[in-house]
Amino acid sequence: MNTTKSSQCAQNEKPVVIALAGNPNVGKSTVFNALTGMHQHTGNWPGKTVGNARGWYTFKNQIYNLVDIPGSYSLVAHSAEEEIARDFICFGEADATIIVCDATCLVRNLNLVLQILEVTDKAVVCVNLMDEAARKHIFVDCNALSEALGVPVVATCAKKNDGLETICKTVYELTHRKDQCAPKTVTYHPVVETALTEIIPLIESATSKINPRWTALMLLQNDDSLLRSMEQYLGFDLKQQEPIASVLASCYSRLEQTFPNAQSLRDDIVAHLFKAAEEICHQAVRYENKAYMQKQLRWDRLLTGKAFGIPTMILLLLFILWLTVSGANYPSALLSDWLFGLEKPLSSALLAIGTPLWLHNALVLGIYRVVAWVVSVMLPPMAIFFPLFTLLEDLGYLPRVAFNLDHCFKKCHACGKQALTMCMGFGCNAVGVTGCRIIDSPRERLLAIITNNFVPCNGRFPTIISIITMFFIVGNAGIISSFLSAAMLTGVILLGILLTIGISKLLSVTLLKGVPSSFTLELPPYRPPQVGKVIVRSIFDRTLFVLGRAVSVAAPAGLIIYIMANVTVGGNTLLAHTAGFLDPFARLFGLDGVILMAFILGFPANEIVMPIAIMAYLSGSTLTEFENLSTLKTLLVDNGWTWLTATCTMLFSLLHFPCSTTLLSIKKETGSIKWTLLGFLLPTICGMLLCFLLASTARFFGLV
Repeated sequence: MNTTKSSQCAQNEKPVVIALAGNPNVGKSTVFNALTGMHQHTGNWPGKTVGNARGWYTFKNQIYNLVDIPGSYSLVAHSAEEEIARDFICFGEADATIIVCDATCLVRNLNLVLQILEVTDKAVVCVNLMDEAARKHIFVDCNALSEALGVPVVATCAKKNDGLETICKTVYELTHRKDQCAPKTVTYHPVVETALTEIIPLIESATSKINPRWTALMLLQNDDSLLRSMEQYLGFDLKQQEPIASVLASCYSRLEQTFPNAQSLRDDIVAHLFKAAEEICHQAVRYENKAYMQKQLRWDRLLTGKAFGIPTMILLLLFILWLTVSGANYPSALLSDWLFGLEKPLSSALLAIGTPLWLHNALVLGIYRVVAWVVSVMLPPMAIFFPLFTLLEDLGYLPRVAFNLDHCFKKCHACGKQALTMCMGFGCNAVGVTGCRIIDSPRERLLAIITNNFVPCNGRFPTIISIITMFFIVGNAGIISSFLSAAMLTGVILLGILLTIGISKLLSVTLLKGVPSSFTLELPPYRPPQVGKVIVRSIFDRTLFVLGRAVSVAAPAGLIIYIMANVTVGGNTLLAHTAGFLDPFARLFGLDGVILMAFILGFPANEIVMPIAIMAYLSGSTLTEFENLSTLKTLLVDNGWTWLTATCTMLFSLLHFPCSTTLLSIKKETGSIKWTLLGFLLPTICGMLLCFLLASTARFFGLV
């Protein structure tokens, strides 16, 4: 393989366009990167926001333009990505298609292979990840597979560059040969086959631009999205052409006697495809270590079974939260000491250059102190939680979380993928909202975005954990205290999950009516996580990104808080006036004016809610931190806190308006003020209602 344009012939010859297709997670991008090297660029498909990658390589003085189309499971598209992949394969007029498969799960991959072979005979099947298959004692006979499929098959291990030279050679021969391959034809239900024999000759008379058998099969399935793309490609509506329209009407009538609706017809076609794939794999694939597969199945019975799936998930959540809670305390204290230690030299530097005192105080005691608070409180938990979350993702567990919760979300007419975006919200709700892009249905994506704030982000963890430790865990210390805190925190989170499911159900039968869409959920094999890459990716892609956005809104908030704490009207600060004004309203919900004001002023970042409350109780002019929780509890009790105040504050911390960063993300993702406002109001109303019911019940029975 030659990846340079050294030859004049290569420069002048027309490039050959090659589509690179395959399921997600089969190493398609690795094949693309290995073939094209640095000769690639990215962009968007025309009229779409879905990204594409294009590159080139040369072989025997011929330039090949390689187009990495989005990963898809089927040509029956369920998402924008799959529509793009389908349209490029079917109507993109590529000179050849490389179909990348995973050697460890070939049966599933062959579904797409067989569909593509119905469209074009110019295809090469690349069986990738042969090294993983060998470790699992799975052996693929590529010669037998090629004979069964009727097209060339090449074994590769793209990450080691094994087999790529053969891929280039095979593509070269395929695009220069005069004779055609004879790919396998899948035989469908007799009623379908009869209809195909009637329609195929009519399509051959109408156009020669697309495969007639595949086109006839698509017309019978009556897929609106595909028919629109086909009409755009052909320049006319093939379905309305006579005598095709009349024959189709007759075929539809006969098909209805066997298949009551279009979905049952599609299901039957898919069933025949999978049956053909199984028969081919029976000939070409040999499993010599049944113990490995049995081990995978045993793990899946534990992690996704009806008896142990949900309990195991809860225990794992408890363990992660315990690690986050106990692990973040020490580095958070060190970071706080270091950041607040920088306050003195920063102050001296500003005064040395003649900064006015009012500006010095606003910058140091206002902006800097709030930013230092946010960084010291947010960074350590995120630096622990996000890598743990990414490790579970790399291990292959997160898709199994979606599998476990899929039934619950389906009952709510929502998408099972919402479980994944909900998990992202534990780290940061803004990340969870952005992550909702993985949900294809606009209605279900909106459901997930609006309800993402019902699970607490790590910015709310410090307040909830402090309240749990001070008021509900007495007489314990060390590891026992941290474990009990994590257990109660898990209970709070489970309440948030139940509310997420309940509110999703409510919205799906009111404002966002609809039926749940279907989607393909891949359960990848369990793989040892790449710890180094996971840590780097989680810190740079998630932790620092979220921290940067939080700091950008915390800085102006620090200035506002400082002004309110230092501007006096009628002998009291603006903070005191605001707290007094809010107090009668707040007490209806088991809170007080200071707590409600702290939540309002903590709108830029949840981490500063408790420091604002402390500052108001002490009538201080800057943010303050207590050395230990015992002295903090004394302050709170002296200011009227009871178990009811603590419980309602904890509930309102779980259920209140999203922070400014999350709201900005909601506005960006939905493009709508209306849905952003609903995302603000819905958790707030739920929190107030829950606190009101609890406070009213406790007062009615004289429990406070």
